[in-house]
Amino acid sequence: MGQETQGWTAEYGGVLLKGALAGCTATGPMTLFMLAAHRFLPLHQRSSLPPKKLTMHVAQRLGLKKHMDQQQRDALTWAAHFGYGTGMGALYSPLAHKVPVPGAVKGTVFGLAVWAAAYAGGLPAMTMPEAASEQPWQRNALMISAHAVWGLTVGLVVDVLDR
Repeated sequence: MGQETQGWTAEYGGVLLKGALAGCTATGPMTLFMLAAHRFLPLHQRSSLPPKKLTMHVAQRLGLKKHMDQQQRDALTWAAHFGYGTGMGALYSPLAHKVPVPGAVKGTVFGLAVWAAAYAGGLPAMTMPEAASEQPWQRNALMISAHAVWGLTVGLVVDVLDR
């Protein structure tokens, strides 16, 4: 590799790594928020939260679900949930460095954009469960708020890591 390529790799690799670490870290508070807020949903809306529903839907489409016990299903759900948060954090970090706004603000906006892209765009396009248009407002409010928590945390963690 030439010196120019190595410089680019080191610079952006570090940025992506910080974002990934922030995204993984932020998935913790997001998950705690979702679990706590889930208790306040009307009883008939307290079905499994989206990370589990979506992971199991994909596992079923791939023919894997029938071969998994409950412990394996739970492990896959956690891995997928934290993996998605990590990946989205990696996407956030390079974008965040281009916007001269406090990390808390741009992180929250990014978290809301992730929700909109997934729940109002990607999930309906892929005929996946949990699309916003098919959910009652309370479940949508829970997930929008959870993504705001995630984004706020990502923004704050990236700011701390950049210092």
